[in-house]
Parts: sequence; structure tokens; C-alpha cells
Amino acid sequence: MTCLLNIILLNLPKKVFSLKAPTNLPIFSSYEFDSRFYDEIFTNNNEVRKVYETLFNLFNEYSVDDFVNLNDKAKDAFFNQGITFQVYGDKETKEKIFPFDLFPRIIGNKEWCKIEEGALQRSKALNEFLWDLYHDQKIIKDGIVPIELINSSANYLKQMKGFNPPGGIYNHVSGTDLIKHSDGEYYVLEDNIRCPSGVSYVVGNREALKRTLFGVFNHYQSYNVSDYGQNLLEIIESVKPKGVDIPKCVVLTPGVYNSAYYEHSFLAKQMGVELVEGRDLFIDNDFVYMKTIKGLERVDVIYRRVDDLFIDPLEFNKDSLLGVPGLFKSYMKGKVCLVNAPGTGVADDKAIYTYMPQIIKYYLDEEPILNNVHTYHCSRPDELKYVLENVDKLVIKPVDESGGYGISIGNKLTKEEIEKVKATVKEDPRKYIAQPIMSLSTHATYIEEEHSFEPRHVDLRTFTLLGRDKDFVLKGGLTRVALKRGNLVVNSSQGGGSKDTWVLKK
Repeated sequence: MTCLLNIILLNLPKKVFSLKAPTNLPIFSSYEFDSRFYDEIFTNNNEVRKVYETLFNLFNEYSVDDFVNLNDKAKDAFFNQGITFQVYGDKETKEKIFPFDLFPRIIGNKEWCKIEEGALQRSKALNEFLWDLYHDQKIIKDGIVPIELINSSANYLKQMKGFNPPGGIYNHVSGTDLIKHSDGEYYVLEDNIRCPSGVSYVVGNREALKRTLFGVFNHYQSYNVSDYGQNLLEIIESVKPKGVDIPKCVVLTPGVYNSAYYEHSFLAKQMGVELVEGRDLFIDNDFVYMKTIKGLERVDVIYRRVDDLFIDPLEFNKDSLLGVPGLFKSYMKGKVCLVNAPGTGVADDKAIYTYMPQIIKYYLDEEPILNNVHTYHCSRPDELKYVLENVDKLVIKPVDESGGYGISIGNKLTKEEIEKVKATVKEDPRKYIAQPIMSLSTHATYIEEEHSFEPRHVDLRTFTLLGRDKDFVLKGGLTRVALKRGNLVVNSSQGGGSKDTWVLKK
């Protein structure tokens, strides 16, 4: 799923309560923060938050010209690493360097512990939910989740019914998207358990900042993020097929024209495994083999970055050239393990998101550690009525889309557009949810055109791994930044960028 903050909009009083940054740094001379939002750098008392004080003192050593040079150095670091992304236009596709910000986001240890525990809790609950859906469906029989949501989900694969994935794991890799609201609390926007992207940028951001501002790391004890590849390899090796001692693992990519191709190649390199396309693999006697210059080599675990319907033309989309004919049959017979398991998408359906508090309580007998954003599901008559009467105050989202596509931002619509949204929702209510308006925290961000730091809206994606008797949460997520002033869209293709995220050890 693409890196996009896709529900947040603002319907706040027009009056702006702005304050000048409490610093004499020339690079912050134009910084004005809005007291309606949670500023992660400055308090409402116009003071620098304690965790950032040392960093501000270090920044005192730099002039405006220094930051211009440092920004150029950071861009060079990304270029040299080959960190790019694809932008799809109507007529052409462009490859761009991923925008990177010089000011790191710092998360204290206590704050992070809650985030980590909450992300792991959600991943485990979703895995239990998936097992139940494809087996006894107890949660449905007990009336917690309606069967209609499952049967109507395009991501529910009946072919997975009754199948036991190796190690009992469906969502080996999960991405949890969070925002920090004006109350200072984190809220989960959505759970991503199909093919969550962005971890390569987490590691790339860290390397770029080390090359640009190496000295700052001497003053903070933050966790390393470069161990993700090793942990991912251990996770996928742990779900090897029965009878395999040392599994052969590969990363399956749709190819060089995919928007996340850099990440696919990065992860393969980090794990020390081959990066393959569907044409590099074939099935013989239900086993998967890879073509190499040394001959055929059996493959045991495939970390796939290809969507369900394209992994096997014999089982799903017959026109797919991205998958491997017979791959799903091989998986069903236990000859190979697919990471993530096919059919996981039913659990990150945005309609299922509305039931996450109940899902956590049902399977884990725990209260949710992280808050959900209150969500209206249009399949419920009372909630549909409310949504239709309040479109101008809500964000309307299709449940099965990603990347921000199909979203309607109520307070940005004309009267005619509102009526059109109403008609679309009424035509197929199951397909839509709505969420209330929330504010989104801001963070100091270097704006190249202004040669200064200004507040910009940010979100956070965490990365969780589940394996056989092993789990791992990367201590540092992907902070995505809306670089355009007043914009809340953090997607790189729409002007968004990212910044290094530090998690402190103490």
C-alpha cells in the first residue's frame, strides 16, 4: 500500500492562533506555529520541548548558508543510494529522488513503548482474526463481525478456507499508520497487512542524516534501524515448509516499473537473497524452482510484493504476467511459503477497521492500546443516514482502495459534488466508510525554497513482523511529511516527503 495519509482534514475555526518560534536561530526566523495543532517541537507555552533542546543547541552552530549546503548534501546522499520513487502521470511515468528533511523526529522511550505495544497488539489480533475467518469463523457466529462484510469483501479468498499457513502466520509484515491529534494522543488511521511499503526509506533516511549531520548522533542515544533486513530474514525463514533445514528465500517483484521497485531491491540486498520476477520462477512437481546461471535452484519461501490476484494466472487473473503458473497450488500443498499469505487483505479492509476494538478484545481479551479514529460504516442504516446528512463535515473513503484514491473531503466539495458523493454512497453503501475531522500534528521541516524551517503536517507508519515464535517491531518508523504549506497529503507523488525518526533508548 502506498504512503499516503488519506483521511485527515480540518474544520476548525478560521481564526489562526499563531506564535513565533521561541528561538533566535536565523533558520527559524519565519517559523510560526498554529496553536490549533499539536506542534511536536514547541509547547503552547512557547517553549522548546525538552527532548529537542539539545538538537536546537547544535543547530545554533549552523547559518542559513550552512543549511542550504547541508540540504544539497542530503539530496546527494539519496541520489547516491539510488533512493527513488515512481510518479504516475496521465501521459508518462517519472522517477524522482525521494524528498528528505534535515530535522529528525524524536520519539521518547516511554511514548514509543506504547506505540510499539499497540502496533504489535493489532498485528497479533489481526492474525488471530484471519485464522478464524478461514477456519471456524467463531467471531461471526458470536455476532461480533457481520458475515456480510466478509462475503462482500473482494479481498476474501475462498481458496484459503481451511488452509493452515506455516507457523499459523498470515500477516508476517504489517504497517500501522498513526497520527498525533491535538490532544497529544496517537490515533490509528489504518492497518496495512497486504504489502506495506516504506521501510526502505526508514533505513535510507537514517543513512542520509548520518552523512549530513553525523555529529548529532553523539548527543542522543537512539535505536538502530539497519537491523530490519536481518529480522525480516529471520521471520520469513521461521515459516519455512516442513522438512526444510536451510530455506532458500527470495523477494518476488512485479518488476522495474513498479513504484516500490527500489524497496524490493533494497530488501533483497539487505537480506542477502535474490530479487526475482515471475518469469524467473517455474513449478515442477509442485515445487518452486528459480532459474540461475548455475542451473535450477529450489525456492522455499517467497516474500512477494505482487498482489493476490496476480500471483498465479492458473488460479486468479488469467491474464497476469507477474506471477507464476501453479504457484498457489504449490503453496496449498505446503511446498513453498508465501509472505504475506494470500487473502490477508480481507483484514485490512477499512470496514473491518471499524471493528478493531472488538477484534482485539475478542481474541486477546485486552483493551486496545492505541485509539481508533471513530468511523462510520455506511452499511449500517443509522450511520448511513448520519453520513448522508453530514457529508460536508466528514471524509468519505472507499473501503478497498489504497493510496488515497476515491476519497472525498467534505469541506472541500461544492454543493453539486456533495450531491454526487451522496448518490455514489447510496448506490453501494458497503463500499464506503466515513471518519470525523481530526487535526494532525506539525513538525519543523526544512523548506528548500524558503531556506528556512517551517511547520508541516506529519504522520507515522510503524513496521511489525510476526513469525513462528518470534515477533519484532522496528524501533523507528516512517515519518511522512506534507511539504506543501497547509497540505495534509503526505504521498510522495503529491509533494510529500519524509524525515528520519529517532526512538530514544531512555
